Amino acid sequence: MKILKSSIIFLFAMVWTSCQSKPKEKVTPSEVTAEKKEAIVTSKLSQEDLSQYETAYFASGCFWCVEAIFESVKGVKEVVSGYAGGTEQNPTYEQVGGGLTSHAEAVEVYYNPKEISFTALVQVFFGSHDPTTLNRQGPDRGTQYRSVAFYKTEEEKKIIEAYIGALKDQDVYDGAVITTQVVELDKFWIAEEYHQDYEKKHPNNSYIRNVSIPRLNRFKENFGDFLKEDQH
Repeated sequence: MKILKSSIIFLFAMVWTSCQSKPKEKVTPSEVTAEKKEAIVTSKLSQEDLSQYETAYFASGCFWCVEAIFESVKGVKEVVSGYAGGTEQNPTYEQVGGGLTSHAEAVEVYYNPKEISFTALVQVFFGSHDPTTLNRQGPDRGTQYRSVAFYKTEEEKKIIEAYIGALKDQDVYDGAVITTQVVELDKFWIAEEYHQDYEKKHPNNSYIRNVSIPRLNRFKENFGDFLKEDQH
């Protein structure tokens, strides 16, 4: 379902002014320990920079796509792919991607609140996927690809719920039911290292060419004002 840019931007002003089809990787599953998480994050962000940024968490289908979308947004320093929303400890890609856990593929967004607000990130989230397709985004099907907006504080929860309410009031989706879950973040599990910056590292992958890049380009066409200078 096509999302109208004018409707989304109007709503933004109102609120606080699978990858099942992806080719399987031949990588031995490994436990994602706290040490590995730290290594992955610090390889993308220097420790001295971490204190300058807030974090936000979203799930809206394949994390390869979602990571690339948020990384194109100005004010976002880095995005990490991972798993959230479930109860299993140390989930692996094989488990989550195979629908064997209660987790969803998700992203951790490091952003500068002086440059972009949490409300704007919520707008990016809803503007970059279809929140009315239950447990599905494009060819990716299963609860691991469900739409989830995670919150860490009551204020973030209110922002998300108010935005959803505005979308419904304006009937942006022509009567379709918004299936996005609003869930308090329990724990974010970092995905295996080979998933980080996957779209950037594998531009010729068939899934990236046929699904991920077209999704990113649709977002860029509708939200050019949100893009970093080098993303135009």
